[in-house]
Amino acid sequence: MDIIVNGEKRTIDPDTTIKSLLDQLGIADKTMASAVNMEVVKKEAWENHTLKEGDKVEFLHFVGGG
Repeated sequence: MDIIVNGEKRTIDPDTTIKSLLDQLGIADKTMASAVNMEVVKKEAWENHTLKEGDKVEFLHFVGGG
């Protein structure tokens, strides 16, 4: 099925969760947030939030500095 991740079309398997998508993309999840269809998804829900056809997923990285 097709979704949009940070503005790019991607094909994923059905039953893909936010957590498994991060793993597939090789993205560490320590300092980031996610939103699906413009709604923030709490990190605690990533393993259970199954993505659907046409979802728009945004991953936001936080960078510290001074």
